[in-house]
Amino acid sequence: MKRSLSGFGDWINIKYVISTRAIAYYLSLFGVFMVSMKDVAKVCGVSQATVSYAYNGSPKVSKEMREQIFSVAEQLGYFGPDIRAKSLKSGKVGAIGLMVMDQLSYACTDPWVISLLQGISSIDELGDVALTLIPINNSRFKNGVGFEEPILATRGLVDGLIISTLPDNHPVIKAIVRQKIPAVILDSPFIEGINYIGINDRTAAKEQMEHVLSLGHKNIGIIIERLIPDGYKGFIDETRLKKSTEMISRERLYGYIDAANKYGIKFSSLHVYEAGSFTVKDGELATSILMENKDITAIVAASDVMAIGSLTFANKKNIDVPNTLSIIGFDDIPEASIYNLTTINQPLMEKGAYAAKLLLKALNDEKNLKVQKKIFDTTLIVRKTTSIPKK
Repeated sequence: MKRSLSGFGDWINIKYVISTRAIAYYLSLFGVFMVSMKDVAKVCGVSQATVSYAYNGSPKVSKEMREQIFSVAEQLGYFGPDIRAKSLKSGKVGAIGLMVMDQLSYACTDPWVISLLQGISSIDELGDVALTLIPINNSRFKNGVGFEEPILATRGLVDGLIISTLPDNHPVIKAIVRQKIPAVILDSPFIEGINYIGINDRTAAKEQMEHVLSLGHKNIGIIIERLIPDGYKGFIDETRLKKSTEMISRERLYGYIDAANKYGIKFSSLHVYEAGSFTVKDGELATSILMENKDITAIVAASDVMAIGSLTFANKKNIDVPNTLSIIGFDDIPEASIYNLTTINQPLMEKGAYAAKLLLKALNDEKNLKVQKKIFDTTLIVRKTTSIPKK
């Protein structure tokens, strides 16, 4: 069963166009052509200010005059005002960054990240703003060395940052605070003094677990994506949970424990497996290990991707879902409805859009805007992968 990307290829359509105008423009940067706004104004017989008004779309210039200015500019090889000079004057470079943990390939394929990107890109005000993806290599988090390098490099390349799911006390966050870079954090970590957007992961996970428990399941396997970015894959105990640096996984697992305690089930009776990463293959592997315990009748996955991995395993082994094995996910990514997956819905695209709007407000009024915290609601979506246990 291959992982679907729900038309992601249709969403991203990248085209590279090489033209003589583009070549001429880049040559002009090196001084080969030095045509200026002043030259265009002289040929047109107007002031330099009039040419500037024409390029800025000002109503002070008639349609006929604007067309004449553009025609002359094209003949002379002038390609408009220097955006670099404009950036220096305004202090803005016209770009924002989306910082994500792990490799860039993860950001380009994970449905959860894709939904956030779709939300961010839906904001009209970002039509003329570049979006830069900034991956943070988690393998270097073990010793904390070199993590300020990416943030130092972005200063001057982006005006602000949207930060998604970094570990607690990540050195990059400290660098952002110290350098006073406008930022919005999506989901984790929660840092005082920085705009934050998220959900109540613990409460939502408790509802997720209670759904399975209310159906009568007692022997439950739990798949957590990652508690610590150290490459570990395997069963976890309370000691590792307490050392967790990943806020989302930690809070969701505590939600599962809260629900289990409510039903009289201790942590020691739960089968909690840390997948160590975020792919369907990792979810499938985790499920294969959990299902070595023949008593397990339900899988509670901390993400839909992990749950789809469980469904993939069940399909390969001809395990009847939900009659023999119930499976529930979290996030309600587009693929969840395709798989008829019972899950927890969170508004991923809305969160991305809200983050973009909040960052734009911060950039437009850095001195007066108050730090905001926005918590979105979640909803249990019951589909066809959960039922009462049959064994």
